[in-house]
Amino acid sequence: MRPFALNYARPAQQLEVSVPYAYDPRLQLNVLPDGRLAAHDYALLRELGATTSTAGSKTHFDD
Repeated sequence: MRPFALNYARPAQQLEVSVPYAYDPRLQLNVLPDGRLAAHDYALLRELGATTSTAGSKTHFDD
């Protein structure tokens, strides 16, 4: 017997997105190439909406 939900489950679509920041495991924050915190770049936040980290849960955002 197959569970009902599996009849409708689809793999998550992977989007190819390029972001101008990278995760710094030492700081546990996203940083820009020049070393500044991505969360302090207000123009970037306006453009992207948030700086979601890929290190953990994608529902947590940098403070």
